[in-house]
Amino acid sequence: MSLETSTSPSRRIPLIDVLRGVALLAMASYHFTWDLEFFGYTSLGLTAHGPWKIYARCIASTFLFLVGVSLLLAHGERIRWPGFWKRLAMVVAAAAAITLVTYFATPGSFIFFGILHQIALASLLGLLFLRLPAPVTLAVAALAVAAPFYLRSPLFDHPALLWVGLSTADPRSNDYVPLFPWFGAVLAGIGAAKLAKAAGLFERLARVSTGQALNPLSFIGRHSLAFYLLHQPVLIASVWLFAQIWPAPAQDPKIGFPKACQASCLESRDAAFCVRYCGCMLTAVEKDGLLAGIMKGDPSASTRARIGDLASTCTAQTDDAMSTGEPQ
Repeated sequence: MSLETSTSPSRRIPLIDVLRGVALLAMASYHFTWDLEFFGYTSLGLTAHGPWKIYARCIASTFLFLVGVSLLLAHGERIRWPGFWKRLAMVVAAAAAITLVTYFATPGSFIFFGILHQIALASLLGLLFLRLPAPVTLAVAALAVAAPFYLRSPLFDHPALLWVGLSTADPRSNDYVPLFPWFGAVLAGIGAAKLAKAAGLFERLARVSTGQALNPLSFIGRHSLAFYLLHQPVLIASVWLFAQIWPAPAQDPKIGFPKACQASCLESRDAAFCVRYCGCMLTAVEKDGLLAGIMKGDPSASTRARIGDLASTCTAQTDDAMSTGEPQ
């Protein structure tokens, strides 16, 4: 069983399994780095910003693009309902298990709509586009990707609607892959697969031999759901065991917090603003006695709300100070 709606065995394209295997190993490398961060071996916020954030988005986009490709390969001519429902049930069950486990493990940032949830919903919605022309599907894909830039509204801030992806601010979650913009990657996969099928590309790819050297990647690609469910428990258990022997050195919160703050800030503001803003935030969270809790990770809802208030105050103060040319 793959994370995607798989092609039937007789129509399986080995190269696609290999590509899926590569994406899975890339995902494992990202999660391993997240585990190192969680146990204090890297700086706080490393995987949430900058190159690592781009890396994570590329991995998720690859998976979802392959969902669309596989959906068309498996059901483009006719929908094989028994196989479709069986695979969908497995993905839904796995997604529910991820939500349940993370709710108890990290209640402040549990996974309520991650990549498995997206795959399940996108597989259903994707059926509606299997008969549409490729240009129409690709146009809708572009609109889905653009939606969060133009359609965000407080109407979607209700917890029951956060899965849509159009809330005014992203919720705190260890894996948040909402309908928009990520459904666009699935539609792009469907549209691209239609064009490839019309050009006879799949027939040529099916004849490409991947060779024995790539068999491990092909195996992982064919069993991607199992790999997805098992790899993170194995990785985090390994890092935990390592930490019992060689614990990570304690980080000075007054150094770690500004680094993480500036990494996040630099995604939307310039360096001069971020240095001043993060200095303001460090002073504010220290004054409120929040610094130690923030550095431990996964702060409570009340703490996050207070941090939001402090961030608004520091943003306003920093903007005012920079507009008047006030020295640091």
